Amino acid sequence: MNCREMTDFLAAYLSGEMPPDERARFEEHLRFCPPCVQYLDGYKKTIEVGRKCCQHDKAPVPEDLIQAILNSRRPE
Repeated sequence: MNCREMTDFLAAYLSGEMPPDERARFEEHLRFCPPCVQYLDGYKKTIEVGRKCCQHDKAPVPEDLIQAILNSRRPE
């Protein structure tokens, strides 16, 4: 697994939905790649902050924000 592939599996890894063999490859990559460990940490913190921000606010997410996020995830 390389760094680019690692980012594609973040959600599955954190949710526990990743198959054991892929999880082992993912964690093996993390053992040898400090930048990916930092990226994963930032990803976790972003999720945590987002959840905290939304706990008290039930306002809908603006459609343009949703589209911007989806567009940023599309391969170039």
